[in-house]
Amino acid sequence: MAALSWMTLWGATALLLLLLLLLWQRTRPAGSEARVAVLVLGDLGRSPRMQYHALSLAHRGRRVAFIGYAGTKPHSEIVHNENIQIVYIPEFGTGQVGPKMFQYIIKVIMQSIQLLYTMLKIAKPGYVLLQNPPGLPSIAVTWVVCLLRRSKLIIDWHNYGYTIMSLTHGKRHPIVRIAKWYEELFGRLSDYNICVTEAMKEDLQVNCNIRAITLYDKPASFFKETPLSDQHKLFMKLAKDYAPFKARYTTEPILSDEDEKSAFTQRDIRSGNVTRCMGRPALLISSTSWTEDEDFSILLKALEAYEHHISEGAKLPPLVCVITGKGPLKEYYNKLIATMHFKHIQICTPWLEAEDYPLLLGSADLGVCLHKSSSGLDLPMKVVDMFGCCLPVCAVSFQCLPELVKHGVNGLIFEDSSELAEQLKMLFREFPVAEGKLNSFRRNLQTAKQLRWDESWERTVFPLFRQQLSG
Repeated sequence: MAALSWMTLWGATALLLLLLLLLWQRTRPAGSEARVAVLVLGDLGRSPRMQYHALSLAHRGRRVAFIGYAGTKPHSEIVHNENIQIVYIPEFGTGQVGPKMFQYIIKVIMQSIQLLYTMLKIAKPGYVLLQNPPGLPSIAVTWVVCLLRRSKLIIDWHNYGYTIMSLTHGKRHPIVRIAKWYEELFGRLSDYNICVTEAMKEDLQVNCNIRAITLYDKPASFFKETPLSDQHKLFMKLAKDYAPFKARYTTEPILSDEDEKSAFTQRDIRSGNVTRCMGRPALLISSTSWTEDEDFSILLKALEAYEHHISEGAKLPPLVCVITGKGPLKEYYNKLIATMHFKHIQICTPWLEAEDYPLLLGSADLGVCLHKSSSGLDLPMKVVDMFGCCLPVCAVSFQCLPELVKHGVNGLIFEDSSELAEQLKMLFREFPVAEGKLNSFRRNLQTAKQLRWDESWERTVFPLFRQQLSG
């Protein structure tokens, strides 16, 4: 009975909102066709691909409403771009009353109302570019708004929301099945679709009857190798809060002339690609949202094996392992790390400012990726960013990964912790000499002449907007 009353209340509320929206639509000015809403039902600062979309549009003189939740500060280029208006979706607590399913329904209802309210505040856009996931309730709500405001809806499929839900609830849970049905139904109602891999493009076509174009994640221009002077400044800054940098990277100049001569070839020195001298620790970096699709126990077990190799006399450099990011499992792993007692490895888990993250990637020796796609059809953007910095990667295997990581060319693919441990041992055995495998991967990345985001976006996505935005 209570559930029925809630459904009646929700139906009446939805009808009232729809009538208000229609009335609002009649009184709102049509606005410019050159306006685009870029929408993510998540933390804007932690949505890099959508930030790149907004910047690409703004660079072409378009007015962008960048819509999402407050939290992490977006990149400074977003914040200071006069063509981008950041519009935050208001958040209201729904409480913890009743069973979890009831709480989830209330959350969806509240998000729907908040999103409708926010979409009504902005001037009429010619297009709405929506990130999925999360798609519940954003796809349905945005489709209704686009229908009434005569805007075009573009969905950018990063993954499937229902496969992420299945990690918690299992594939056969009723809510997962409903989410799958919902995602496929409303996905077909969009005007255009973008996805992140060819495998996802095929899956959308075959299983969902949705036609999409593939826009691979590409690094933005600020992901590049970090000059030595900037490395030292960064390490000095990080050392104020994180002991591994204080102990190992700030007490001496990054490189002396003699260190350069002894550790690297003249070609490496001239090209500016030297990262640090003999005797310094290797810098290992990983980034994460600390969610269930990344098992960091794999890395920790590999580090334990690496420590054991050194203890037995293996000539390997000490490691500084930096794991960046925020997320629900961070506290769990921090407690686990605190129980580990390394002599030759130091681990820290900072949250970096948006401008510092590319600098750290460009200063590192090796990246590690533990992302295992819930659908098997998306690719980790963190690896894209690492490759933009010419940083070789060791990545855990899943279905689509070879579309990005070429085993033995720009990095290595592993199956478990023991294989990762062997890869770390092999790559760092000759560190940091120029003839080693690690520097071979780096040189391959340097000579690959990777396409950057803006160039790729211009070729692939801009034609979708050209008809309305050319004027």
